[in-house]
Amino acid sequence: MKIDWQKIGIKDLAALISGKLRENGIDAILVGGACVSIYTKNKYQSFDLDFVTHTTIKKVAPVLAEIGFRRESSRHFTRRDCPFFIEFVAPPAAIGDEPIKGENEIKTKLGTIVLLTPTDSVKDRLAAYYHWNDPQALEQALMIAEAQKIDLSEVRRWSAKEGHTRKYHAFLKRAQKK
Repeated sequence: MKIDWQKIGIKDLAALISGKLRENGIDAILVGGACVSIYTKNKYQSFDLDFVTHTTIKKVAPVLAEIGFRRESSRHFTRRDCPFFIEFVAPPAAIGDEPIKGENEIKTKLGTIVLLTPTDSVKDRLAAYYHWNDPQALEQALMIAEAQKIDLSEVRRWSAKEGHTRKYHAFLKRAQKK
């Protein structure tokens, strides 16, 4: 299959990267803004794909080189003709102080993406809102909640554990208006 790297969508790129890593025995999970893009059908557009893996970057680099991505820094990879860059964030995959408990898989024509569940993606965005007062992260959490089925009782439980019940209620109030 010929890939138009300039026009590839984030979902297809995530599937391609996930598949290539898995083919080489590397388990990785997609986290961050790319999950928001996928779950909102690009209502929010991220230009980086953040993966978490326990495999060393030294082992990841040659796998990504096979599809033209060059290592630009300790954890960033780019391809000159691709609008997205790939980043590997330090393990473990966690949201706030809590490791993620599950993952989601989305099958595409280019492979299967392993990524945060919609509920964990909302929690991930709320973590930025809670801890850094990031209003854009709140908007992203709301976009996911509008587009996907999420477990609000889990988000409430996690928010209380993080010490942000008040901000959770602000999120919930806005989510119920949509």
